Amino acid sequence: MNASQTTASENPELAEDAVPTEVPVLDLSELRLPDGSRNPEFLDRLRHAAHKVGFFQIVGYGAAEGQVDELFDVTARFFARPEADKLALHNQNSPHYRGYSAIAAERTQGRPDSREQLDFSPERAPVPAEQIREGEEYWHLQGPNQWPADMPELERAAMGWTALMDRVGEELLGALLVAIGLPEDHFADVFDDQRAWMAKLAHYVGGVAEAGSQGVGLHADYGFITLLLQDQVGGLEVRPYGQDEWLAVEPIPGALVVNLGEMLEIATDGYLMATIHRVQSPPEGVDRYSVPYFHSPRLDAVIEKVQLPAELAAHARGASDDPENPMLSSFGANMLKGFARAHPAVTEKHHPELLAR
Repeated sequence: MNASQTTASENPELAEDAVPTEVPVLDLSELRLPDGSRNPEFLDRLRHAAHKVGFFQIVGYGAAEGQVDELFDVTARFFARPEADKLALHNQNSPHYRGYSAIAAERTQGRPDSREQLDFSPERAPVPAEQIREGEEYWHLQGPNQWPADMPELERAAMGWTALMDRVGEELLGALLVAIGLPEDHFADVFDDQRAWMAKLAHYVGGVAEAGSQGVGLHADYGFITLLLQDQVGGLEVRPYGQDEWLAVEPIPGALVVNLGEMLEIATDGYLMATIHRVQSPPEGVDRYSVPYFHSPRLDAVIEKVQLPAELAAHARGASDDPENPMLSSFGANMLKGFARAHPAVTEKHHPELLAR
């Protein structure tokens, strides 16, 4: 490790055996020193937050003035439209799992979630079905988005946001790799211009009988880094590795909630963990809005284990082993597994062969 890095004796919160009691907050504007190099103290805090909690919040990430408010405003206006208008963008129209899904249509752990959402990803031509080989069914995920033709400001605001998130994700991933002793470009080959990021606009509601208190059930994310913009309602809770208690992620106006996905857990043999989290539905009559962005590599990326410095490798916990939900080193296969389970109606309509797996 760099000799200038902060030690646990200098800051007890950074000790390996310290038990997290809150979700850390980092200011991304402090990442770079005046000479452009990375701030060692920031890297220490980043590594500790990523290793011990797997969740943190960031401020100072470069959003334009009014950008957050504009995104939330247009998101709320979209979900306030008549149900028929939203269903014209139904994700069952799309073999790529893009578009609108109604309240309780998405499922986590087999139970319906009390949210509606609009899923979107890079706008690319679909891969013809006859060109997709066995074992590469993840190419079904590539294709066009669905946007309301009479509301162009929705696509403009959403895609403008993802452009910012792509830059933030790249900066954070590079910093995190340096913080764990790897070159910042270690994953450059799989994060080229064909990277398959995912995003969604989400609206949570209370009082959905079949969902109960489940806004989204407990789960881990299957990409590299998730960047979540949430409003001030709250409800997101995380359970760090080895803990029984849930930590609330208290909303900070305009902040991004950051968590790590299964690809980084696989790559680091569990030194970095895809932390389990859930969202509690809001009280009846209360609306909660969020915009998650999943910073992800190419669909055909296969993630191998990295060689960590010995002092970090000694604290690797091994990748999670759940036979009901195995982690796959193929990013595309991991992503397709997640979508197929979360949206069974789309899978049954377009890809019934996946249901038997």
